[in-house]
Amino acid sequence: MKDGKIVVGITQGDINGISYEIMLKTFEDNRIIDFCTPVIYGSSKIWGFYRNLLKIENINLNLIMSPRDARNKCINFINVMNESAHAEIGHSTPMAGEGALKALQWATRDIRDKKIDVMLTAPINKYNVQVPGKKFVGHTEFLADAVGVQNYMMLMVNDNLKVGFVTGHIPLQDVPKSISKSIIIQKLEVLNESLKRDFLIVKPRIAILGLNPHCGDNGVIGTEEKDIIFPAIKEAQTKNILAFGPYSADGFASSEAAQKFDAVLSMYHDQGMIAFKSRAFDTGVNYTAGLPFVRTSPAHGTAYEISGQGKANADSFRAALYMACDIFKNRKNYEEMCANPLKVETSANRNSERDDPTIISAEDVD
Repeated sequence: MKDGKIVVGITQGDINGISYEIMLKTFEDNRIIDFCTPVIYGSSKIWGFYRNLLKIENINLNLIMSPRDARNKCINFINVMNESAHAEIGHSTPMAGEGALKALQWATRDIRDKKIDVMLTAPINKYNVQVPGKKFVGHTEFLADAVGVQNYMMLMVNDNLKVGFVTGHIPLQDVPKSISKSIIIQKLEVLNESLKRDFLIVKPRIAILGLNPHCGDNGVIGTEEKDIIFPAIKEAQTKNILAFGPYSADGFASSEAAQKFDAVLSMYHDQGMIAFKSRAFDTGVNYTAGLPFVRTSPAHGTAYEISGQGKANADSFRAALYMACDIFKNRKNYEEMCANPLKVETSANRNSERDDPTIISAEDVD
């Protein structure tokens, strides 16, 4: 922190997408710099290009070499690209990929060195981001690998919905063989801990979705629910994790049962993501649970098709900025609560006010 303010490291993402537009629209409101100190890793030349293109009033930058030189009440900026950098609006280019990767690498180094407090990553194009000698799958996997974390999770979050994933960015055909009892339990442990530590939910209640239509219909459509998912839930309960299910994915999101849980654990990417984005596309946040630091991102991609047109909605990026700061504060509060168990007891009211989800059967939401 710098003079009591959270230092937010922001990576530029793809320079040909909407990243700079959503950053500019966010920082048009100078109240943002009243509660945090932003440090953007990018290209001041590209910033100026989009500011002029979109006719956004001049937002002064404080050019720095290191986050330690950042000043409060300023938009601090670290150039990671040279003066040859240029945008090709709406196109995937090697230069855009190189710039996105370099910004991510610099910010990752600085957050490991505790020079920034939290990280906010703007959207990238996985196709043009290439790590030498290794396939780049996504921010989540890159950051987990950078700090040697094995148990982590992509968690989609808004005010009313939190969705985690057992499997991440893998082909659909690989999902069934990637699901096991032990992996589900690992993901439940990560999710349960994140809900407590990052969102201050004292006794989180987690719903688990099935893999097959209608949760396999007792083995008629598939046996993963009976053989893997249900046994994982029962074992998780012995570890004091309030996990329930499995619930049929097609009906769960719109059912009354969904309101009785703090989070949902889905089996694969699209199963959870479609339900989440249909309800929270403009305000949702992508959060990486399980890391030793806080990283958030907007819930959308590069949106090449509207880049440079002034049509981009900055709400998700803004929500990601607020959430990163909130989680940073929550982690400090959680440490205090763990040191003071009485404080935990007085914080548990929100859980006790809801109905007991154990009365809900999977058939009720089939």
